[in-house]
Amino acid sequence: MQSLDGRAIAVTGAGSGIGRALALGLAKRGAKTALCDKDAAGLAETARLLGNYPHTIAAFDVTDEAALKGWIDAAAAEYGGLDGIINNAGLSVVAPFADTPKADFDRVMAVNFDAVVNGCRHAIPHLRKSSGAWLVNISSVFGLMGYPTQSAYNASKYAVRGLTEALYLELGETDPHITVIRVHPGGIKTNVARNAKFIMGMDGRTGALDSGDEFEKAARTTPAAAAETIICGMERRRHRVLIGKDARFIDWMTRLFPVSHFRRIGAFLGGGKS
Repeated sequence: MQSLDGRAIAVTGAGSGIGRALALGLAKRGAKTALCDKDAAGLAETARLLGNYPHTIAAFDVTDEAALKGWIDAAAAEYGGLDGIINNAGLSVVAPFADTPKADFDRVMAVNFDAVVNGCRHAIPHLRKSSGAWLVNISSVFGLMGYPTQSAYNASKYAVRGLTEALYLELGETDPHITVIRVHPGGIKTNVARNAKFIMGMDGRTGALDSGDEFEKAARTTPAAAAETIICGMERRRHRVLIGKDARFIDWMTRLFPVSHFRRIGAFLGGGKS
């Protein structure tokens, strides 16, 4: 077990959901946290819940690379070093690929993938100075399988998976004290689906379905449970973390049926995602 007590951990997307739960869970393990989110009000609520636990907050858009780098550097300066980063911020757009505007597709890629790339790039120099560090990237079960109307989300989460696998191999050779973790949550009761931009379903509907309500029915895991699974994975230095029975089921099905898995598990998913 690798202790988090006294360690400095940066978390993106900490204004709600898994990010907020991670902040609280890490604090209870004795970690000092640096938290960011575009949602200033949500971030302030996370800070209120943390109370006297050591933490800093910064409200900005993770696609602003200069702001992201400044936040990471400031966290290292505040705590005398940085021992980990969890790249958690994310969003989604719902539409078949042919009906997804380029700007919306690119925005999902910018938040879900480019910001993860930049978070890794600017955190690694600090992590290399730590005696034991973590680099944690949140992918999804949609980084294990394709799903209709989720081409942008799929592309971004597969990209996060590939990046993290490469970093695991590279840093394992050059910096084995940095634990690289990729996380694949199943359905988590967060705001990602409710805040997703719904453009069009497969049948051409543009507004009849409240995808947030449908997701709430399908999501199987709470943010607190998801965060606890991630933190346990950090303590145990696991490279791959699956969250929820649905994630484990999808993982097995995609490996057993690499071509026909969607026909077999589409109904099981019920439209939910992390």
